[in-house]
Amino acid sequence: MIKCFFYSKLLSMIMRRIRFIKSIDGFFACILTSWLTKPEAVMVSKHPTSFLIIRPGGIGDALLLAPVIAHLKHLYLNSRITVLAERRNAGVCTLIPAVDNCYCYDKPAEFMHGLQGNYDVVIDTEQWHRLSAIVARLVRAPIKIGFGTNERSRMFTHSVSYSHDDYEMASFSRLLEPLTGSHSVPGVISPFLSIPSDVVHLVAKLLAPLGDQQIVVIFPGASIAERRWGAARFKAVAELLQQKGYGVVVVGGADDLHDGLAIAGDCGLNLAGKTTLAETAAVLARAGLLISGDSGVLHIAVGLGIPTVSLFGPGRALKWAPQGDHHTVLNKGLPCSPCTTFGTTPPCPHKARCMQEITVAEVVNAAIALLQKKTGATD
Repeated sequence: MIKCFFYSKLLSMIMRRIRFIKSIDGFFACILTSWLTKPEAVMVSKHPTSFLIIRPGGIGDALLLAPVIAHLKHLYLNSRITVLAERRNAGVCTLIPAVDNCYCYDKPAEFMHGLQGNYDVVIDTEQWHRLSAIVARLVRAPIKIGFGTNERSRMFTHSVSYSHDDYEMASFSRLLEPLTGSHSVPGVISPFLSIPSDVVHLVAKLLAPLGDQQIVVIFPGASIAERRWGAARFKAVAELLQQKGYGVVVVGGADDLHDGLAIAGDCGLNLAGKTTLAETAAVLARAGLLISGDSGVLHIAVGLGIPTVSLFGPGRALKWAPQGDHHTVLNKGLPCSPCTTFGTTPPCPHKARCMQEITVAEVVNAAIALLQKKTGATD
């Protein structure tokens, strides 16, 4: 107990600096995974009543985890599901009714509260980094499930395989296999996210200036420079869509405010930096289409059943691109892409050709084709 208490206090201090985690994970966490003993394998209970799901990282991962959480609640109706997230992705929990509690890694009091709880099952959904696996090992739970992609496999009673060639939702579904005997999640169809009613009413007022125009939402942002397509190109797309009578709304964070003003122009609506995650979801729910790069906003649209045109280059389309005939993925498939591995993208020596070679015409044509398909219209 003293050893676990020491580890938990040390981890609490580390989790306050989330950006520091990747740089120390390979050294510090490797040492901890070697010090901590592998938990004893136990039989899975047929009636677990409490789950802790660990989900560090970005918004996209958390969103694609939503169907798995919903299925878990369906299987165990009276169970309580707690998610240990980060401030940057915790807002996703407000869109998943099956989540009972959500705590943050990077809020020390919440981190310690989540760590000290008693659970029947802890599921670590992180794909590579080891610190979340160490957290799973320290949590009081007889069943510990996670991806065995490196030394982290020693922290679990049940280690699960992981592949870069699988859609991420399918990978997350595999984490349920130790509980159900199958990694399939029946009935995973959109929409699988839910928006609070008060947020819907608020966003209706924000969108009022566009009247009854069919809305196309554009998200120009990206977490790294290599995934950015450029405000000038998005602006050209917006102008062509506006000429055809579509209302254009730009969404994003505060960093996207300047680009949003340029893209929306005089006729569009710039909401970049002005909406919460839930409010952004409500905007998307009113849209006929989203145009976006590989992003968390893209997965919100997928979770709401909204058609998308997505631009892929560095990111792994097999793993992250939306699936289905109401989604169009534009990807040049250059020999050097995808280059992102376990969330890390190296600096590009080719000035992100994989993104820059996607043309405005390709995006506009794909967008119009999906919009007309949705309404049954033709030229």
